[in-house]
Order: sequence, then structure tokens, then C-alpha cells
Amino acid sequence: MKNWLTAPRRSCVLLIVLTIVACPAYAWAQAEHQHGEAVPERLGRVDFETSCAPAVQADFNRAVALLHSFAFRKAIEGFEGVLERDPSCRIALWGIALSTWSNPFAGIKGPQILEQGSQVVRRASGLSGGTPRERDYMDAVSELYRDYQTRDHPTRIAAYDSAMQRLSAANPGDREARIFAALASVQTAAPTDKTYAKQLAAGAILEELFAKYPDHPGLAHYIIHAYDVPALAPRALDAARRYAAIAPSAPHALHMPSHTFTRLGYWQESIQSNIASAASAAAESATAEQLHAMDYMAYAYLQVGRDDEVRALIDQVGVLQEHLKSPAAGGSAAPVSVGTYATAAIPARYALERADWAGATALTVATGATPQSEAVTEFARAVGAARSGHPDAASSSLDRLAAIRDALRTSGDAYWSGQSEIQRQGASAWVAWARGDKDEGLRLAAAAADAEDATEKSAATPGPLMPARELLADMQFEAGRFADAQKSYEAVLTKEPHRFRAEYGAGVAAERAGDQSGANAHYRALLNQCAPVTGSPRDALRQAQRALDSR
Repeated sequence: MKNWLTAPRRSCVLLIVLTIVACPAYAWAQAEHQHGEAVPERLGRVDFETSCAPAVQADFNRAVALLHSFAFRKAIEGFEGVLERDPSCRIALWGIALSTWSNPFAGIKGPQILEQGSQVVRRASGLSGGTPRERDYMDAVSELYRDYQTRDHPTRIAAYDSAMQRLSAANPGDREARIFAALASVQTAAPTDKTYAKQLAAGAILEELFAKYPDHPGLAHYIIHAYDVPALAPRALDAARRYAAIAPSAPHALHMPSHTFTRLGYWQESIQSNIASAASAAAESATAEQLHAMDYMAYAYLQVGRDDEVRALIDQVGVLQEHLKSPAAGGSAAPVSVGTYATAAIPARYALERADWAGATALTVATGATPQSEAVTEFARAVGAARSGHPDAASSSLDRLAAIRDALRTSGDAYWSGQSEIQRQGASAWVAWARGDKDEGLRLAAAAADAEDATEKSAATPGPLMPARELLADMQFEAGRFADAQKSYEAVLTKEPHRFRAEYGAGVAAERAGDQSGANAHYRALLNQCAPVTGSPRDALRQAQRALDSR
């Protein structure tokens, strides 16, 4: 199979032709980046009122449009260009400071980003001028960096959110203030708040504005983020279908729709979205963004049984890991840490989704791994060892997961510490099971499933490597508790629609439990999402087809 990143030009042309038929916005970006054609830049329409010189207003709006699509490096370059032409344009430093903060959904910022942002804030304090509203923007963004050595991340983003709400309330006619205030609110939403109060309130504001300003990139983008949870994802579908056409020159605008497509199980749309985004990011040397798109792409491919395509992606991971060292690697929506996460997640998904337990056990932690990415590998290794009948071989991975959990907690990263504990519990369940302690295995697996259901996934990942409740369902199936296993698999499908393993598992469990109609429904759903199935190596598809044919 030819590598999709390095195939000859005729393969690229074929890809573009096929994409044009299905989705013109993605094809536009493919043509621009793969052929180097002089296609006009398209970032959407932004109108941010400033007191700067009229000659720089268009450039300022362009920089804000880039910021709205999380093209941070280019946005900073744009704002710096404005300052070169109008050194008194103090509000441009607000844009640089907010762009330096980078992706608000990428977790706790490192000291380098915080110090860089602090320097921008100090730079702004040395300039006079600007309107009171513009000074309020600068004061608000300074809260993200103020006393970062002593104030923790949640305190600083809450202070920023409060400042933006005040700014928006004081300037009701400022569309951009309302948009950035809504984003600030979503940034502070707790992943354990199942009322989704902040997301719903922000989403209502954004949707109202989107109806009036359909070409605004931030509105489409932030609606997707606001509703990037299973319970709310259908609300984002319209924005997801439109965002790529609004700002096709931004790699993240091509990728972001796949967040919604993933939540809804629209696998072909997700694949198409991320093919375009990865190619666009590669053309800009935004390696972390490219890897992020590849992780979402790999996840989608696995859900339709197209394992060979994932193998081709894995072949690229080693090369791209080296590219992550480039200064440009993290200049887009995905920071280097997210790219590093993808390099661990893609091969781990490939092994676990295919039940290649030996392959999972053989995974190695990459040099320079972040705690989150190391946890991915250790979880896969531990589950692989236990499920291949070697529970003792999982001990070191379980110990390492506990150490990662504790280190993240000490650093103040409560979210990823909690995720590492869920992984440790889920892997420990299978170690207990493999050692013959079935009751303890089921108890730990249920605890991990309940803990995972109580929180939400990070934007850094399309989903857990294996949902904890799916691991519980596997265990219930092995225990002969087929009705319980069916119920657990179906609970996974409620949260993660059209997951391959859960759909097939629910079908087999239903059949064993005597629910023939339920089994048929799950088998048909699996075959439909994977059609055509003739080229897939998955035995599950052939078994599902045989089961239906035998009725």
C-alpha cells in the first residue's frame, strides 16, 4: 500500500478528484497545499474594531481570523506585522498574548509559554494609548499570566473568564467580546459537570451570532468545542459541516469538524476531514497538528475495519517524531505535547482495537514522552500482558501508571492524573482476572468504568484507547454474563456511537443471551458502517455476515 503522504502526484490527483465529489471545501485545501497553486487565502470574515491606523485594520482582522482558527504562529506573525506598521497599536499585543497562550483546551501551560506571555504583557504596559475597551482586553488576557509562579492554572483561567464576561457586558455591541467571552467560559467548564451549564450557555450565545454572521470562523469553531461531548454533539453538526468551507486555509478548520463527526460515529466524514487537515498541516510544517489529525484519522479507520490504512499511518510516526523538534512543529492548534500523545496513541490503538495483545505488550515508551503519552503506552502494555496470559509482566507498567498519576497530581494536573488512575484501574482489573481473582477483576473494571463515565475526554484525543466500560463488557462476556455484557457494550455505544468493538461485542453477547433481534441489529449496523467489507482483515465482519446469512 502506498504511503498517503509520499505517494506519487497521480495518487494525489486521484485523492483530490475523489474529495471534490464528496466535499469541495476539503478539496480546495488539498489542491492549494498539494499543488502549490496560487489560491486566495480564505480564513472567514472578522471585523474587530480598533483605534489603530486604518491602514493596518485589514491585517489586524486577518490576524484575529487566524487566532480564531488556532493558527497561533501565523497569528503572532500577523499581529507583529501590524505593530511594525503602527507601533501605537497596543491592542495587537493583546492578540500576541492570547495567541501565545495557544490552545485553551490543551491543558496546563508550561513555564516557557507562561514566561513568554508575561513578557508580552509587560511589553504592553510600556505603551500608552488605546481606548478603554482595548485596555480591558489587555487587562483580561493578563490574568492568564498574572503571578503564574504562585497562582495555579484553574485560578488564572477563572480570573480571565470573569474579566471577559465583564468586558462583554460593558460592551454589548462588541461581537468579538461576546465570542471570546463564550470561549473563555467553555475553557473553564469542569469535565465532571454533567449539567453542561457553561457549554450550553456559551453555545446559545455562539449559535445566535452564527445565524447572523455565517462566515465568522470563531463562531463555527467554538460551537464545535462547546458541544464536544456525547450528550451535546448533535447540536454542533451544522457548524461542523460548515467550518471547513469558512476557513479552508487553516489546517485546524479542516480538522475540527472531525471532533463532532467522531462523537456521532460519522467515520467517513472524519477520515475525509483529517486527510485534508493532515496534508494542510504538513505543508505548513505544523507537525503536532498533523499528528493530531492522524490520531483522529486512525481512530476512524479502525472503526470501519480499514486496518491497513492505520498501519500506513504508524509507518510515518517515527519520522514525524523527529519533526516535532522543529520550532514550527507546535505553532498551530495542537502543541507539541498533543503531537507526542498521538505518536503513542496511534500504535496503541492499532494493537488494542484488533485484540493484538502480544503487539500491545511489545510497545515501547518513546524518548521524550510526556506523562500522558507514557501512560498511553503503559496502559496498552499492561492490558496486553494480562490478556495474553502474562499478568506478572504487567506489574512494571502498573507501577509506572501509579507513579505518573502521582506526579501529575503533584504538578497540579488533576485531569490527566485522574485519567492515568482510570487507566491503572482498568489494566489492574485484567491483571486480577488473569491471576484468577474474578471478583476483584470485575470490581476494578466496574470502578474504572464508573470513573470514566463521570468525566469527559480531552480535546487532545478522539477517545480513550479502549473505553473502560468496554473492558468491563469484555470481562462480563468471558464470565458468561452475556446479558450484562450486552448491556455494557450498548452503554458504550450510547456514548461512543458505532464503535467497532462495542457494536460487534454487543451483537455476539446478544446472540449468546438469546436476543436474536438485538444481535441482528448490531451485526447489520457493523456491516453498514464498514461497507464494503471485502478488503478488511477483520474476522468479526465475516462472522457477523455469516451470522446474518444463517438466519
